[in-house]
Amino acid sequence: MSLMPVAEALEKLLADVSPLESEMVPLEHANGRFLATPLASTRTQPPFAASAMDGYAIRHQNLAYGPTELSVIGEAPAGHGFSGTVNAGQTVRIFTGAPVPTGADTILIQENASRTGDLISILETPAKGAFVRPAGLDFSKGEILLNPPLRFDYRHLALAAAMNHAELPVIRQPKVAILATGDELVRPGAEPGPDQIIASNHAGVAALVEDCGAVPLDLGISSDDPVALASHVRRAIEQDADILVTLGGASVGDHDLVQDVLGKEGMDLSFWRIAMRPGKPLMAGRLGKTKVLGLPGNPVSSLVCGLLFLKPLLQSMLGQPNETSNLKNAILTADLPENDRRQDYVRAALSEETDSRLSVTPFEKQDSSMLALLSKSGALIVRPPHGPALKAGTPVPVLVL
Repeated sequence: MSLMPVAEALEKLLADVSPLESEMVPLEHANGRFLATPLASTRTQPPFAASAMDGYAIRHQNLAYGPTELSVIGEAPAGHGFSGTVNAGQTVRIFTGAPVPTGADTILIQENASRTGDLISILETPAKGAFVRPAGLDFSKGEILLNPPLRFDYRHLALAAAMNHAELPVIRQPKVAILATGDELVRPGAEPGPDQIIASNHAGVAALVEDCGAVPLDLGISSDDPVALASHVRRAIEQDADILVTLGGASVGDHDLVQDVLGKEGMDLSFWRIAMRPGKPLMAGRLGKTKVLGLPGNPVSSLVCGLLFLKPLLQSMLGQPNETSNLKNAILTADLPENDRRQDYVRAALSEETDSRLSVTPFEKQDSSMLALLSKSGALIVRPPHGPALKAGTPVPVLVL
């Protein structure tokens, strides 16, 4: 089987994917969730002309003719408007957020007034309309203020609350079952045997899933046994996983059983083996309603493939654009050799120059087992298949991490 180009594999993976169904969630549970439909305000804000400062509500037209003293006829704190009318020679003590009384059109801030009993003297004449927030200054009833694609954060939730929405329409979070495979793996915190290592891929993939706004389901570690693997796969289906991610075991070795087990469980294989480095043994398919993505066992390969394939898959299910397709340009600081037939994702240090340009320095070692190197990387330099040798100073496309 020939190696499939990265772009073709991603296109096949996303071809039958559409946003998941929507659901209503309480406002306080919507942080980080994705808006499903346009959201209109149910009210006008502010709903009335309101004072922006503490001071006195006055009729500006009376100031040109005096008096310089006004009679205080009442008070308007926030939440309790003054029910009367402000006439010539009168004023109402007012506080921030309170409705401007009928007859008044300007706020004289308290710093510019001197009060004695029920009389105030104007120390500095305000401009007409000063410190009055007109009704609808922020937004009006029926106005659409929030649109997909949008991920709710503190700003959007404050606005939705002001629009008087107690519940919000959001896209259902995809459930991603994560299954690590291999007799050589033990959980973090356990004591590995002399021929074992600590499992790490599941932790990174689960974090990526959460960062995308989905829900990881940890299926644990399966031994290299067909019966055990099949049991774990069935658990993913029983939990209504939207995606099953397997880690390792999808290559061509005698102990790489994942593809065979999935096939016997009914998986329709879409593609396998990609023209990329790291990550050649990537596998994709469908098991009933569940998308299957088999990531390589090498840690860096697993995480890079998760970034390039799992993240766009989740973004499609959540109605979001593919962020990993947005490459930036950076200047090489070291030479790069000619590339072979696989698309290469070169780990590199990233820095910003004084002129705001980005520069990248590829690391000398690129072994796909080196997680410490990935953690230091600020970007992946994207090298096309059969790319020519490049000299330092050449601009290159990078995927910023």
